[in-house]
Amino acid sequence: MSTDDAGAVLVTGGAGYIGSHTVRALREAGRDVVVLDTLELGTREAVIDAPLVVGDIADRDLVAATIAEHRVGQVVHFAAYKSVGESMGHPEKYWRNNVSGTVELVEACLASGVDQLVFSSSCSVYGNPPSVPVTEDAPIAPESVYAESKATVEKILGWYGVTSGFRSVALRYFNAAGASFDQRIGEDWTYSINLIPIAMKAVLLPDHGLKVFGGDYDTPDGTCIRDYIHVDDLASAHVKALDHLAGGGDTVNVNVGTGVGSSVLEVINATAAVSGKDVPHEIVERRAGDPMETYADPTFAEETLGWRARYGLDQIIETAYAWHLAQLDR
Repeated sequence: MSTDDAGAVLVTGGAGYIGSHTVRALREAGRDVVVLDTLELGTREAVIDAPLVVGDIADRDLVAATIAEHRVGQVVHFAAYKSVGESMGHPEKYWRNNVSGTVELVEACLASGVDQLVFSSSCSVYGNPPSVPVTEDAPIAPESVYAESKATVEKILGWYGVTSGFRSVALRYFNAAGASFDQRIGEDWTYSINLIPIAMKAVLLPDHGLKVFGGDYDTPDGTCIRDYIHVDDLASAHVKALDHLAGGGDTVNVNVGTGVGSSVLEVINATAAVSGKDVPHEIVERRAGDPMETYADPTFAEETLGWRARYGLDQIIETAYAWHLAQLDR
């Protein structure tokens, strides 16, 4: 089967940050798309002109009706809660939506004859990896309910492959960041607790600062190191994953990162360089559970999906700054 024969793509959570960029990438690739989103953490504007169905992934009847009406043949599944801290305080929310909700979605897909899904997973399934760069055979050792929910869904999808022939690609994201190059869509700092939006808030809004959690790690500048991947690169990985499934590819789990680690202070310095302003920040105590250093080995993604990152930290900061600056003028 080619993507021409694969039907439309149902994108759950497609009104959110990564989802909306993926919707654009799919449409640019010539795919028909329909978005299913509760709009709890997304906006209608983010999907631009793609069809939007407002509803929940756990509503089997709604999912089935959407699949039938739009002739859906493949699914990209983003709809999930993603706050590590919240997941520890309200675990039931994550089990119900991220895990149980995904089961309901898959059951509705199978009942409708859809058996291909790309899953929004996370590098957090590795916990504190024993070595870097991180490969796909690293131990799965989640350190939060959020991470465990992602690891659990990966296992569930694997078993659906065994019992029902359901094929999936779980994309284990590293740190998505940046915005579209035309400043149309980006990461709303209202919802985000990620470093780069917080850095943008610190540099663009008065009386906002940035806390650096730990300055005494065994890294070149003492701060944690992460793999930051431009959201447009991440979106393109979903297109490649759908192509993999349409071509008969097997169920796989794939790291999606650049293979380059950047420290917290490097991000702050890059933000200062792009904005021409100091980024107010203070170094505070380490945060429990934060790995010292984690970045991807992207070899398997290139071998399996034919995907590799095109952009680096400079483009991430430049696009994020341009987008957030534009929001202040609206």
